[in-house]
Amino acid sequence: MKTDYTIIANRQLTHKTWVMTLRGDTSAIKAPGQFVNIAIPEKFLRRPISICDWSHERGEITLLYDTVGEGTEFMSRMKPGDTLDMLNGLGNGFSTDPDTDRPLLLGGGIGCAPLLGLARTLKARGKDPIAILGYNTASDSFGMDRWFEQIGVEAHIATVDGSAGTKGFVTDVIREKGIASGYFQACGPMPMLRALCTDLVIPGEVSLESRMGCGFGACMGCVIQTTEGPRGICKAGPVFRKEVLIWK
Repeated sequence: MKTDYTIIANRQLTHKTWVMTLRGDTSAIKAPGQFVNIAIPEKFLRRPISICDWSHERGEITLLYDTVGEGTEFMSRMKPGDTLDMLNGLGNGFSTDPDTDRPLLLGGGIGCAPLLGLARTLKARGKDPIAILGYNTASDSFGMDRWFEQIGVEAHIATVDGSAGTKGFVTDVIREKGIASGYFQACGPMPMLRALCTDLVIPGEVSLESRMGCGFGACMGCVIQTTEGPRGICKAGPVFRKEVLIWK
């Protein structure tokens, strides 16, 4: 759904991470893990951003984004009252009824964003998820573990340099804390997702990050090979079951 959304807050969390709240039509959001595609003035391609959280009752969408280029730098300069042209509710999201009472939510960097809405949805369905959030260093952490704890979700942090939480990766937290689960749901950089799909013996699903053209499957610019043939990340995903992915 294409429409204009009004910014009601745009706040810097770290040296590169921002949180933006917008008001507008949320009816196209059906599952956590979907994304929006944002038009940037004088730029040909829209910018895909995962939906962090949303409220149908308030008509609000929360986005987390890193300033990594001209598009997101433009977004960081926007003020309350400004509007964004967005395609909303794109892609297929995470399962909200995994075959376990205690799903494991694994995030890396800005990939932690869609796990908040996922955790809230799982809690509403009677699940008791655990979140493990991984960062390179403490300065990259934006306090999202506290957001999970505020909605009653156990949360842990890992940093590669050991400056916060467990030293290492999200899998090191699993081992250190003795966390057991029958299903995992993850979002983060490709090397992290590849390692999770290879190392974790439990079933799961991952949300893939990719550059996109149209965002709805017309341009074929984000196609990957799967066991079910070529699939566009934007339309068939961004969430895929781990067993259908072919890692090269």
